[in-house]
Amino acid sequence: MKQISKLLCAGMMSLTAHGLMAEEVVLDRVVAIVNNEVITENDMRVMLGSIEQTVASNQQELPDPAELKQQVTERLILDSLQMQMAQQLGIRVSDSQLDATISNVLREQNKTREQITAEYQQVGLSFADFREQVRTELITGELSRSQVRRRVSVSDQEVDALVELIDSQGRDTIRYRVGNIQVDTDTSDAQVQSILEQLRNGASFNQLALKYSIGPRAVDGGDWGWMTLNEMPTVFAEVVENQKKGSVIGPFRSGAGIHIVKVLDLEGAQTIAIQEVNIRHILVKPSIILSDEKAQRMLDGFRAEIIAGDKSFAELARNYSEDPGSAVRGGELGWANPNVFVPEFREMANSLPQNQLSEPFRSSFGWHILEVLGKRETENADDASRNQAYQMLFNRKFNEEMQTWLDELKDEAYIEILSDPS
Repeated sequence: MKQISKLLCAGMMSLTAHGLMAEEVVLDRVVAIVNNEVITENDMRVMLGSIEQTVASNQQELPDPAELKQQVTERLILDSLQMQMAQQLGIRVSDSQLDATISNVLREQNKTREQITAEYQQVGLSFADFREQVRTELITGELSRSQVRRRVSVSDQEVDALVELIDSQGRDTIRYRVGNIQVDTDTSDAQVQSILEQLRNGASFNQLALKYSIGPRAVDGGDWGWMTLNEMPTVFAEVVENQKKGSVIGPFRSGAGIHIVKVLDLEGAQTIAIQEVNIRHILVKPSIILSDEKAQRMLDGFRAEIIAGDKSFAELARNYSEDPGSAVRGGELGWANPNVFVPEFREMANSLPQNQLSEPFRSSFGWHILEVLGKRETENADDASRNQAYQMLFNRKFNEEMQTWLDELKDEAYIEILSDPS
């Protein structure tokens, strides 16, 4: 993404240099204007190449190119808005910091720069493209966490009310893995029914979300991950409660569009408030530019630094963990019943000895390292219930505020798409 003035200057210099010669000059065509910045075809090419690599590694099929380009355009617009705000706030990653991060990644993967460059060239990207993608993701991640986190406030009264509600309803730890296909409000009934019919005939929900959805998780196949009813956006909570695994709900309307929601998976935990664990963890989520392997190796590096005494667990959690609720507390989740966690996390919490660092492990949220700070048996689970309630409220508000914040950025900006992304 480039400033408009720079592109205009470059164009004038090109005309001056070539005079009146009728020679065709190939420019990086502008796709969209976002305030005083532009999104170019090269920006599209870089992100499309990254997605192609990710989809290929997961043995999935790309959706129709026109549909994918529309999703990528939306993503690039949001990235541009966030990068502009980050620049205004002075949030940046220096070249030296970026070089150090990339060097650490190369060392952890036992690869040279030449090997990494070759991997990216296979999808038409360069090492410079990779560097700038890493920089953008680091900056936008830091910006969104800092801006949204301070908008979230959880009062003692809210925690008390939720604890009472959970106790009265007995919905301790029912978790839903929710998928969402979201289309524009003016989408025809025939188009919506076509999507439903494809689902009934066994089509992949993730593939249909990649092809049709315009929602914020479209590039992830519409997968919103594991959430309790109290953590998920209200528009989902109102329709998935008491639904079974595999249930398809919709179509229904919200202020954002028309939705088709599927319960991709469901987990109901038993209510056993005897064994409690005090845990801290660091979460790294794979993304377009951070593969599963790289996320795992990053945590291998963190683990080695903690064991060597070079860095503290709390410091690394605050700087790198992508669990916003616990990162601000040095990764600490507090006392909790292990049954409140997703299966992989629960198994590690139950099996790991106290004060020992786990190896990196995968859950539905991403890659973790975990340390059990303490274990206890109690007949009074008040502390665990309050901590669970706080985490639910924080996560729910964070998810909702994140989308609201992104919508506000778009509403307050000048955005013009100059050509059809298809």
